[in-house]
Amino acid sequence: MPGIDEENYWFRRHEIAYLHLAAHCEGKTTLEAGCGEGYGAALLAERGSVIGLDYDESAIAHVSKKYPAVRAVRGNLAYLPLRDGSVDVVANLQVIEHLWDQAGFLRECHRVLRPGGRLLVTTPNRITFSPGRDTPLNPFHTRELAPSELDDLVRAAGFTTEYLGGVHHGPALRDLDARFGGSIIDAQVEVAVAGTGWPDDLLTAVAGVAAADFEVTERDLDASLDIVLVARA
Repeated sequence: MPGIDEENYWFRRHEIAYLHLAAHCEGKTTLEAGCGEGYGAALLAERGSVIGLDYDESAIAHVSKKYPAVRAVRGNLAYLPLRDGSVDVVANLQVIEHLWDQAGFLRECHRVLRPGGRLLVTTPNRITFSPGRDTPLNPFHTRELAPSELDDLVRAAGFTTEYLGGVHHGPALRDLDARFGGSIIDAQVEVAVAGTGWPDDLLTAVAGVAAADFEVTERDLDASLDIVLVARA
């Protein structure tokens, strides 16, 4: 969520992906499938027309009120409430890991896209997000993916992958990793699990993270934090 100091690291880590992918929405009609709070849909709406789709009624009411540039629609991602070939772009950022039928969802994305339209996907990298586990650490994730697994799923749904990259810490965040025992992520998780309140130095550091402190690159993909994929229908 934006505007919450304790969540700022995660918010900025999501924001950098929207900023990296926004150019694909220039002058286009975009469906954000799973828009959540709506800040990402609002960012994409600066480039073109955006439909923000979410199943949660309160989320849709919030998006309608806070982000009037976004056309907020309630619907199930299992059966997208759009006609065949009706949008230029489908954006699905940090959502596919929550879905039970990922392959079916991607086929729905292909259906609603115009020929040559683009699919934009980001998702946590299973290799670094839940290392060494068969089941996700996050209880709200049904299945996390490695970069090659996401690529295979997308291709099986009829897409051609144009870009496969990942989000990494930039220099400022690598400095924070070193400062907080090797991982600013682990430091935050320890506080959340302990439930003892945030140390002032950690909270100040987390609240000061900016989207520009992350990098999106094709290098060292298996070590990335989140996967970033662009594919063409």
